[in-house]
Amino acid sequence: MIYLATPYSHRDPAVKQARFEAVNKIAADLMRAGEHVFSPISHTHPIALAGDLPGGWDYWEAYDRVMLAACDTLIVLMLPGWIESTGVCAEIKIARETGMIIEYMEPSE
Repeated sequence: MIYLATPYSHRDPAVKQARFEAVNKIAADLMRAGEHVFSPISHTHPIALAGDLPGGWDYWEAYDRVMLAACDTLIVLMLPGWIESTGVCAEIKIARETGMIIEYMEPSE
């Protein structure tokens, strides 16, 4: 299974929404190609909004670690801000520590 990481947090809600929509499109493309995909933003953004939950790594770290453990590949969607993203950097670090395959994808792919 693929864990599809992308930056999410931003002070501008429109940027967060755009990131959510971009990763959903890539997740759908991968799924259409027959891949099994977990996208933490796709899966938790609606839940966070409905439940008024925090959106940052501090809150979601334990959950994301469980999901990373269930995956064998990490794909980093390189949206603007991915290098500075606390969550994406942590996900890459965890993937390296556990020997996961790591791939980087341009948004236009």
